[in-house]
Amino acid sequence: MNEKMNRMEFLKSLGLKGASLLAVYCAASGLSSCVNESMDPTTTGGTTGNQLSLDLTSSTYSKLNTVGNYVIVSGIVIARISTTAFAAVTQVCSHEGQRKVVYNAGEFYCPAHGARFDTAGKGLNSTGSRGLKTYVTSLQGTTLLVTL
Repeated sequence: MNEKMNRMEFLKSLGLKGASLLAVYCAASGLSSCVNESMDPTTTGGTTGNQLSLDLTSSTYSKLNTVGNYVIVSGIVIARISTTAFAAVTQVCSHEGQRKVVYNAGEFYCPAHGARFDTAGKGLNSTGSRGLKTYVTSLQGTTLLVTL
């Protein structure tokens, strides 16, 4: 059986307790290599083949009917950037690997250290210089497809 355990369970299995457990857990939480694999968009359920399919008539995704709004689905930030276009990027910031990227004022932004990215994922400042992974979007009627 292939069961996954979270970071806290793993540290407890090593015999760590109390303050030492808390110290190690907090330190490990800041490591960019510790990404929750279940949040990887290629392994999360709700996809059709290699695409996310979002019904824009559903209340879950209806925010995408308004320019400037965004949703986060399976670790992907999907934004309505104009009346005819969408942009989709990974939620994981390239600066330190934190899952904090959002869409704000026409660009993607990571509030952890101020990294900024344009709608094509290109870095707009030194903190965002490595850019973001992007995904292709296409609108088919009221369904938005995001190719993984």
